[in-house]
Amino acid sequence: MKIASALLFAVLPVVTSHPLRTTLAAGGPIVSLRTAKSYEKDSPKLRFDFLRLCDSTIVRLKNEKTHHPFFIDSYGVRSLCVAYDITGNNKYLDACQSWAIRMVNYQKKMIPRGAYYIDYGRKPGEKKGDWYVADCSSIAMGVLSTAIRCKGAERRRLLHSVEEFGSLVIKSFVRPSGGVTDGYWPQYDGAWWCSSSLFGSFSFLLYKNTANKKYLNVALGIVDWLNKQDLATVQPLPLSHQGPSLLMYVLECYSAGWPYLSREMSRKQDALKQIDWCLNWVETQQKIPLGKRDWPILSWWGAKYGGLPFHENIYSRLFGDRHLKTLADREVRLLSPIALSNDNGVYQLREFVLMSYAQLLDSGAIYR
Repeated sequence: MKIASALLFAVLPVVTSHPLRTTLAAGGPIVSLRTAKSYEKDSPKLRFDFLRLCDSTIVRLKNEKTHHPFFIDSYGVRSLCVAYDITGNNKYLDACQSWAIRMVNYQKKMIPRGAYYIDYGRKPGEKKGDWYVADCSSIAMGVLSTAIRCKGAERRRLLHSVEEFGSLVIKSFVRPSGGVTDGYWPQYDGAWWCSSSLFGSFSFLLYKNTANKKYLNVALGIVDWLNKQDLATVQPLPLSHQGPSLLMYVLECYSAGWPYLSREMSRKQDALKQIDWCLNWVETQQKIPLGKRDWPILSWWGAKYGGLPFHENIYSRLFGDRHLKTLADREVRLLSPIALSNDNGVYQLREFVLMSYAQLLDSGAIYR
């Protein structure tokens, strides 16, 4: 997350309250992520483009000489898992398994034990150097998504890997406040919105697949910490710096954990306020033409615009809000020609757009 420089933008969009999501705070019905008919009317075109992007991701993952941060790979891997669900074609799962095993092999040599190698910063075998909980949480979600689609010894091996990572972070980097620090980051040693959000998402998904309540308790503590933050100004590397990245990761923590955090009314109401603020920020940005947005679409932080339709579609399902679905569809259509180009410079945008495609095609499958 911190390997590229970005311009600091001082202008923040004004956001307003959304009446439908506000009324849900009073305990209104929530729609299931999965519906009887997950596929959309134009799914043949969506499916074709999605699988075309998945195939290009397979080629990239197989090229071990390509130097791309592994946390970005993880978003492509999670989407390939959905491609496997949709098609049953083993080439998608095989690519995920190869990548996940590679992550595990690096992990075995990392210090501290349980850490993942990010493809920058602290290397396997090194005792010093920067190492980030946020980026490794993304990697862990890619390994976990692969694990639950495997069987036997392979499944156990990958699950053991993610549990080792989870134990490391819980022991060393979760603070009494509930927030999570970003590991070995000299710039800041306090709880950070990015590491907290990403480890929260991972913890909810790990609880879902292990039923170990320690992960749920940590994840709910993270939500309680996030609920207290002013997302417009929370430090360090605030919204004015990272823009779409903040929304990408904060929204995922809330949606991954919604089945659990929504059980307690006070927590649910506070979460809805944050979700509402985030979704209105996203909508405000999407009203700006691609070439004029506050963060260039192919910049390090701006590439996360590609994942925001994923969230709009998920929350559309959760809240029964068709307006969010309309916004997601429109944004995917705007971004698709860029993502589908052969320019290597779009690789990061492509992996996040893939998640948005996956959600449009098979609602909720990313969290399976």
